[in-house]
Amino acid sequence: MSEFLMKLKVDFAFKQVMRNENARLGFLSAMLQMPPEDIRETRLLDTHLNKLHKDDKLGILDVRVCLNSDAEIDIEIQLAPFPAWTKRALFYLSKMYASQLKEGEEYHRMKKCISISILDFALFSGQKEFYSRFHLWEDTRRLLYSDQMELHVLELPKLPEELKEDASDMLLWAKFINAEKKEELDMLSEKNPYIKEAYETLQEVSQDRATQLEYLAREKAIRDHNYLMVEAERRGIEIGEQRGIQALILDGIEENFSKEKILLKLQKRFDLTEEQAGKYYAAALQSQ
Repeated sequence: MSEFLMKLKVDFAFKQVMRNENARLGFLSAMLQMPPEDIRETRLLDTHLNKLHKDDKLGILDVRVCLNSDAEIDIEIQLAPFPAWTKRALFYLSKMYASQLKEGEEYHRMKKCISISILDFALFSGQKEFYSRFHLWEDTRRLLYSDQMELHVLELPKLPEELKEDASDMLLWAKFINAEKKEELDMLSEKNPYIKEAYETLQEVSQDRATQLEYLAREKAIRDHNYLMVEAERRGIEIGEQRGIQALILDGIEENFSKEKILLKLQKRFDLTEEQAGKYYAAALQSQ
């Protein structure tokens, strides 16, 4: 029987690995394209963001890190498609930035805030690149307004299948996060010492029974949530279609179309059988 291994792209597992300081350093070095020797310190912070006002929306981050005492980083993992992800990432980044200052403190004390989104869906359609980085720029002259806010996005479905010998550390980490087979994890761990340590941590926490149970509960919660979202979307489409069918029937009756003509329209527009169209027609008459 093979050893149980958590999937790193499940946020619970990723958080466990990020507790390892060297794994954290290697990941941030790759993502921020920053030499490891320039990273003096990475310190995990409380993931709860303070409310500035009583009615503010609560913010809870996946992983929050202080880098070299002069930058704060929010690392988020999202498996299911999330249509409002860009707004969500901006909300958390802005909230993290604004929550730094207490009443009476000076603006010069504010640290740079960085958002890193690891997504298991394509956020930017029509773009092939798996990695994107954003700043606040002037539209025409490309003048940097401020470097105090920065957003990084990894789109896992866009990763290349083949791994070249000169693959960047960022690509190695992205493939490592996305990997589910032990053979691929083994191979990637041999290409980067920080990934090797992250993999060893993943193996260690995966064998702890209590941590296993927490992980499985989180994985089930994600799976259930995603199913409910898909079901809600399917149900919404179904309801919308039923309303469209009823509207077509009632409009046809109001315009004195024959039953045969209405049924034919239903079959063509909604791809129904004659029997299905007849049932919808009878139901619409009863609802009048």
